[in-house]
Amino acid sequence: MREAEIEKILVNEVKRLGGRAYKWVSPGNDGVPDRIVIFPNKPPVFVELKTDRGKLSELQKIQCKKLIDLGQHVEVVHGLSGLAFFFKCEGFPEAAVRIEKRMKSYG
Repeated sequence: MREAEIEKILVNEVKRLGGRAYKWVSPGNDGVPDRIVIFPNKPPVFVELKTDRGKLSELQKIQCKKLIDLGQHVEVVHGLSGLAFFFKCEGFPEAAVRIEKRMKSYG
């Protein structure tokens, strides 16, 4: 599955839960995470999405470390299984179940 498809599922699930998943474009700061996810009554999470086999570039690693050093929550999510795990860890098992059902349809 392509990264753009994974990103669309993330955005839709976050909206379904009453949150926002803002696309992060920061001119002059290439390599920042793809999305800033804000769930109701929770601190923001910076999310970098990858395919199952995708890897962070060196610049992405640097940007993620900068955010972590500032005390921010950064998650690198790989594929649909990683996305399901992300939602489970954030306390939204119902979203994880919906994603796992999608995984079964992809074989």
